[in-house]
Amino acid sequence: MNILALDVATKCGFAAEIDRRRESGFKDFTPLPGEGPGWRYIRFNVWLYSWKGRKLDLVVVEKTIPNMKRAITSEIAFGLSTRVMEFAERQHVPLIGIHNATLKKYFTGDGRAEKFEMILKAQAIDPNIEDDNEADALLLLQYTKLVILKGKKGGSK
Repeated sequence: MNILALDVATKCGFAAEIDRRRESGFKDFTPLPGEGPGWRYIRFNVWLYSWKGRKLDLVVVEKTIPNMKRAITSEIAFGLSTRVMEFAERQHVPLIGIHNATLKKYFTGDGRAEKFEMILKAQAIDPNIEDDNEADALLLLQYTKLVILKGKKGGSK
């Protein structure tokens, strides 16, 4: 099963398992000097649609709860999430959203775990992980394989 897992934000973490090969990383969609904030979304769309030819079977995205202390962060995450929804629909690929507290609880036992704890858990899978966005995406991919797809015909184990 070909899976793309995304931790959507201006610094977007991604992890994919395509043809049983895993890749992960992050992309920074911060607008460049002189650009308006909409460029974040334009560049994100171009990058997201670069996955179009990868024969995806499932897209998984980390869900977040609006945070009024960081309203702009929530606004950006929701804006990017809508583009993922559109992408999945246009590609006829199922989309699953998994709450970040669910991931934290599964991997650390605490739904309010700190970023460094999640990075440590991701480094147990891939020691080269340094960025918290990439860590979250990799753990999202692992959670999908271990929990969501477990027992389903054709699912990864």
